Amino acid sequence: MTETLPPPVVNGHDKPQVTLLKFAPEQAEAPVVEAVDRPDNPLADWLTVPDVPILPPWARSAASLKANTAAFCRLSWWHSRYHLLRVPKYAFRLAYLATKGMWRGARGLWPTLTAQDRSAVVKALRAQVKASPEDVDLAVRYALLHRERTLARRWRWGAAAVAVAATAAVWYLAPPVLQAGMAAATMVPLALLGRGDDVQLLDNPTPPLRVDMTAQQLNDALRAAGLLKQGKGDDDGPKVTCVMGPVRDGRGWAVIFDLPKGGGKTAADVLAKRTAIAAELGVDEIQVIASRVRAAAGGNAGRVSMWVADDDPYLGTPNPSPLVKAETFSVWDPIPFGQDARGTRITVPVMWQSLFFGGLPRRGKTFTQRLMTAAGLLDPFVRHYVADGKGGADWMPMKAVAHRLVMGAEDDAVEALKAMLKELLAEMERRFVLLRGLPVSVCPEGKLTPTIVEKYNLPVIFVTIDELQEYFTAMEKDDRDQVINDLCRIARRGPAAGFICNFASQRPDADSVPTKLREIITLRYSTQVVDQTSSDMVLGKGKAAQGADASVLSEEHKGTGVLVTGPASFVTVRADFLDGPAFAEICQRGRVLRQKHNQLTGDAFQDVTAAADQAGVSIAAVLSDCLTVMRHAARMHTVDLLQRLENLDEDYGDWDAERLARELEDAGVKRTTKQVNIGGKNLAGYRREDLEAAVPPELLDAR
Repeated sequence: MTETLPPPVVNGHDKPQVTLLKFAPEQAEAPVVEAVDRPDNPLADWLTVPDVPILPPWARSAASLKANTAAFCRLSWWHSRYHLLRVPKYAFRLAYLATKGMWRGARGLWPTLTAQDRSAVVKALRAQVKASPEDVDLAVRYALLHRERTLARRWRWGAAAVAVAATAAVWYLAPPVLQAGMAAATMVPLALLGRGDDVQLLDNPTPPLRVDMTAQQLNDALRAAGLLKQGKGDDDGPKVTCVMGPVRDGRGWAVIFDLPKGGGKTAADVLAKRTAIAAELGVDEIQVIASRVRAAAGGNAGRVSMWVADDDPYLGTPNPSPLVKAETFSVWDPIPFGQDARGTRITVPVMWQSLFFGGLPRRGKTFTQRLMTAAGLLDPFVRHYVADGKGGADWMPMKAVAHRLVMGAEDDAVEALKAMLKELLAEMERRFVLLRGLPVSVCPEGKLTPTIVEKYNLPVIFVTIDELQEYFTAMEKDDRDQVINDLCRIARRGPAAGFICNFASQRPDADSVPTKLREIITLRYSTQVVDQTSSDMVLGKGKAAQGADASVLSEEHKGTGVLVTGPASFVTVRADFLDGPAFAEICQRGRVLRQKHNQLTGDAFQDVTAAADQAGVSIAAVLSDCLTVMRHAARMHTVDLLQRLENLDEDYGDWDAERLARELEDAGVKRTTKQVNIGGKNLAGYRREDLEAAVPPELLDAR
């Protein structure tokens, strides 16, 4: 049997637990195996391997060694330039301090040169002689001591004069280089003697963080931010304990530190004071990346990992998305999303998740949201349901792939969205019935699996809705409440059936995007917002206080945002770049993949313009655009048609009814009637049947 001993403490360090082997009585004659670190083992300190890293943090990898060596050289070069520019100042200071030191030295040598060590006895005897002039012995003794003092003075002054004369002669006869060396060898000690305790011979500069970072800078910043107590008198006060660093890490400085005990401050307090710490360090808060070190990584509630970048890490040329060159992709794998400040690749697992994107307009929100959809395009067993409340060109390429595509927030588009949600709910319930009926060997957790997807033709469903607030503001209260409930049901129950919700909105306040919908979203991403309140609306209540604050981003940070992946997990990410033409090309590849696997369905299967693009057949742009904006309507008034065309493409802004009629006629459109009746209003307009009649017949037959 075995017995585990508690770890003894040797030299202040806990030793790892060891196991002693005990034997039954019949085995008593066998030797007992003793532990190395028993308290009575005199060799314990020699044989026990300390639980500390062999190499310092800066030398544990070739990249780190190279970076820190370069940092040391950069620091040395900075100090060389700094002090070289101040040589005239140092020369003047050296001369002044040397003169002061010479005066101090002369004043210190004066008692020796004047033999003051013998003057006290001579003065005492002289006083006695004056008091007893008849004492001959006393007078003789006084005369001898007085003579000895006089001789001592002469010899000492003579020796000093000879030393000065010899030094002057040697200096005079020496070559100029030696003269300069002798002068320096004389002046430096004199200057050190003259500087005292306060005056420094050389300035003591603090290099910028780009060049160097020290633990003292960190302590000063934390103390100024109120995270460390002030000291008394000359004592600076308690200091942090640096577990690692500061060391060079990439394009910045990394440090892991523990807050001192007794101060009542935690790692969360440090994260909340990031802006104040950045100001004290002399950098922008976007350059300070701080996070807690959890117990799983050897941390505690007072341990903080901090990385301070040399400059703004989110500027520069954006990184192209790996999806651009990928032939296929599986949404069961994490989706490549972007890079953090240190250049580490960030991926996002989307299965069993729902996503929400928010932020100000023209900050890359839609571009980032399309990364998720683009990954699903390269998986042929993903079915897309897309709705764009803005109705612009951002999502128009999805007509080649999307099972359902709703564009705009007009009345017909709102009705199409409501129908799409009902279809999704019906499909979700059908899937749950099917999954419940499958044996445990096929569906062990009651959820969709890759095997079930292909075997039972249950593709993963990607529900993408952009500009969500446009639909809510366009609806009446009853319809709005019903749509919100439908979306909540899909986001809450859908993941188990293979539904991935991908929603986006601008500032999602309670009126535009209800809280009960936002709060059930698991993954959130926010580009720049105006304040911390808006940031918390997107990322979750209280996230800004934890450090997840999208309001610190600036106008230059397009495509950069804060990604929240859990209650206490977040990272600022510069998303991969995927522009409109690249997204359109991925949509065409996704259409080919679905045709190959017999997965092209719904609106994409019926869309003649998408079929024309794939077949290389030329259709007039105005005809294609009109068919696109009329995808939800059988007829449309000319006024509304022109308005939607302008929303799709600003180039239609100066078109009028006459030019539209002329361009469509040139494209082959023959109107069976120039008036259409919609809702009791009989106005000039177009029928979709007339537009489709101008499409080449082979495309209509191929649908």
